[in-house]
Amino acid sequence: MKGIITYIMLMSGLALEPDNVFGQKLSGRVEDQKGNPLKGATIALLPANLMTISDSNGRYSLEGVVKGKHTLYITFVGLVPIRYPVVVGSADLVLHPLVMTEEVRLLQEVRIKKPGTPYPGNKSPLSNNLVDRDYLMSNLGGSLMQSMEKLPGIKAISIGSGNAKPLIRGLGFNQIVVIENGIRHEGQQWGADHGLEIDQFSVGKVEIIKGPSSFLYGSEAIGGAVNIVAPPVPALKSVGGALTSIGKSNNGLYGGSFNLYARQSHFFVDARITWQGYGDYRVPTDTTFVYDYAVALKKNRIRNTAGTEQGLHLRSGWISESYQSIFQVSKTYSNSGFFANAHGLEPRNVDTEVHDRFTRDILLPSQRVSHFKIINQSEIGIGKDFLNLELGYQRNYRQEHSQYVNHGFMPPRYPVAQPGDQNLEREYDKTVWSANLKTNLERGRHRVTIGTSGERQQNTIGGWGFLIPSFSQWTASFFAFNQITFNKRLSIQNAMRFDYGSITIQEYKDWFKSYPESGEGDYLTRANSISRTFKSLNWSLGLSYTRESVFLKVNAGTGFRMPIAKELAANGVNYHYFRYEKGDSTLSAEKSIQLDLGIGFRGKKLSLELTPYFNFFPNYIYLNPSPAHDYYYGAGNQVFNYAQSRVMRYGSELQVKYNILQSLRISLAGEYLYTRQLSGAKQGYALPFSPPTTALVRVRYSPKWDAFKDPYFTLDYRLTSPQDRIVPPEQRTPGYQLFSFSAGGKFKMKHQFVALSLQVQNLLNTRYLNHLSFYRLIGLPEQGRNLILSATIPFEWKKKG
Repeated sequence: MKGIITYIMLMSGLALEPDNVFGQKLSGRVEDQKGNPLKGATIALLPANLMTISDSNGRYSLEGVVKGKHTLYITFVGLVPIRYPVVVGSADLVLHPLVMTEEVRLLQEVRIKKPGTPYPGNKSPLSNNLVDRDYLMSNLGGSLMQSMEKLPGIKAISIGSGNAKPLIRGLGFNQIVVIENGIRHEGQQWGADHGLEIDQFSVGKVEIIKGPSSFLYGSEAIGGAVNIVAPPVPALKSVGGALTSIGKSNNGLYGGSFNLYARQSHFFVDARITWQGYGDYRVPTDTTFVYDYAVALKKNRIRNTAGTEQGLHLRSGWISESYQSIFQVSKTYSNSGFFANAHGLEPRNVDTEVHDRFTRDILLPSQRVSHFKIINQSEIGIGKDFLNLELGYQRNYRQEHSQYVNHGFMPPRYPVAQPGDQNLEREYDKTVWSANLKTNLERGRHRVTIGTSGERQQNTIGGWGFLIPSFSQWTASFFAFNQITFNKRLSIQNAMRFDYGSITIQEYKDWFKSYPESGEGDYLTRANSISRTFKSLNWSLGLSYTRESVFLKVNAGTGFRMPIAKELAANGVNYHYFRYEKGDSTLSAEKSIQLDLGIGFRGKKLSLELTPYFNFFPNYIYLNPSPAHDYYYGAGNQVFNYAQSRVMRYGSELQVKYNILQSLRISLAGEYLYTRQLSGAKQGYALPFSPPTTALVRVRYSPKWDAFKDPYFTLDYRLTSPQDRIVPPEQRTPGYQLFSFSAGGKFKMKHQFVALSLQVQNLLNTRYLNHLSFYRLIGLPEQGRNLILSATIPFEWKKKG
């Protein structure tokens, strides 16, 4: 569809003869993924109004190109169109070969980026994955990260059917960074039940960077980064949109997303609204155990896990040859329940009659999360260089509602004189201001990026429960990146980054008096006032070498992460984990040293890639279980203390693809991770939440049908080993096997192609435990069989002239 629209636009708006024959010459080569030249590709340059066709060697040449910024459009039947920004100076310009890909859903390494952007294409020494919107729509899960779990090394820590947060090579929470449209996404990401407040229907593509990425994306990218990019801006002089609908059988989800856009020559506007509603989800069991108490599940449903999700997005901006500025405003809102028998209440005290009366109502306990975001991305072209400015404002407002339950010295009933809602257990209100400034320079063989970034956070708390205090923090950084391209085969990248941060934590006292055996009692201080500063200098050095079908990538680097408020000053019950958590105000910044290696081969039928890595933390921050138990703020929960120790991690991902026939492919994606604590109270043990070894075998059949465009049928077989390397009291998780099926394609409706996608997850309704699941701690299995059907109907009107 994209190729047809692009071709019509080019044929209707471009002249075949150059306007200015006294400009420069722009030339290059177009090839497919196997390195074969593409004859007959359409190459056009806007706004210069130049067009040509590639020859039998895939080569093209455009004469009379004036100095300035242009966009190169390349289209070829059956391949993904390329939009490639170029800057023409006072001399002729020869571009490196541009690779056109098949319209597949998973793009491993082929990426076309504007000049000056670090790590273009195959030259990245870091292991990464890039997925487009089609991949996300055909693999829709309950959340954005659940939709990406088929990628090797990528997992999601999930709670229920809709909330999940990313895990990259076993690292998550505040050890990885999520970037949305250039700005770090900031919510309450320190909790496993705090999912990403991002509407996956608004995403254009997602890039997963594995390994230390601090020099590109800031501190806390110590384990990797998730870079979320908006869809491309609308085509010139176009008006259109799309309607996407979705339904799921397991929890009765139904909803959709509606998009409208329009663009003149320079100005465009793009809007989207999303809504989803779902009921209690089902599991392949009728009983689970909470605190050794048998909890019956009516009709296999996890009571009170229904919810709704809403999203509103608006993009608008101005785009010209030497300047562009895009504003993006979004708000996401979700209201969802927690499993009523596992949230601070005695499971036998839950009124099951009320909770089981309806499957779509949201009762206590529940959470409401609202995330508002404003982003501006501006770019100025100065000759052949670029200056980028990104500004962001975010407000994350989260409330956890639950029945008031007294423990220890808490009043038996919520006092009438006490301000606030007696059902408001916790409240977090975070505001974030962000700014990034960088310049991209090209000097001979060097491609240099120099920049600075800063962020200010303010987080306040409320409610009758307590876990972390209010805090404020700010960070600033300076970085420089240099890529040296010696030839088509060899390039070297190096980077340096300096980070400085400060965090101030406010004192917190209980709102009720505690009465020890002697004395009249007092309002106990749960968190002291703390002020800490941190700084670090980090580096990265990488090499990328390609020779015909073989490639080699090596990267070494360090990472840095300052401890968060929870690690420094937590002092309360985390009911989601059935434990009491205590911070340590003396913790030092977490540091990491990592070595990544990538070896691969891409042939006509067979391709494979092996990406081993080694990671060492001299002071890894983790929760250490202690023999103590709390009886003042919870029902005898075990006390966990934040501590630090030396940690070693190593592992690898393996990807193999083999084309049995032109339309039949089999692939294997596997991952392995080993962790070991080298010091501290748990020396010799693994790290908690370490993903088990997994392998995903996929058979994909893509026939050629006249009635459908790009039809496909896939059968997935996932084999997961038992996870026996745990940290007591963490429980072992047995292995399991899963089958899934999916099918889809596009059929033509008038002048548009309607996309259909069908998934059958957990095809055999297998009962299994996910080691990374929130509810695994009470032995609750994952969702049973789930049919997911989605359809996207695009529509477009071309303006004249």
